[in-house]
Amino acid sequence: MLTEERRKMLEFYNEGLKLYKEMKFKQALKLFKTALKHDPQDGPTRLYIARCIELSKNPPPPDWDGVFTMTTK
Repeated sequence: MLTEERRKMLEFYNEGLKLYKEMKFKQALKLFKTALKHDPQDGPTRLYIARCIELSKNPPPPDWDGVFTMTTK
């Protein structure tokens, strides 16, 4: 059974993921940050926050398929 905090985190995470796939990185970032408030240790949320920041600075091409390609190590 999910706790209320976990349920809220997943709600914000899923909405953020939807916006991420639509290339709305700044909007997605806000939702991922809100999700992180409900579960500060969530690894996938932290990962998508970093990706949103990077993709906001260096947007992918219009035909982007959602795959993230690391450009630095």
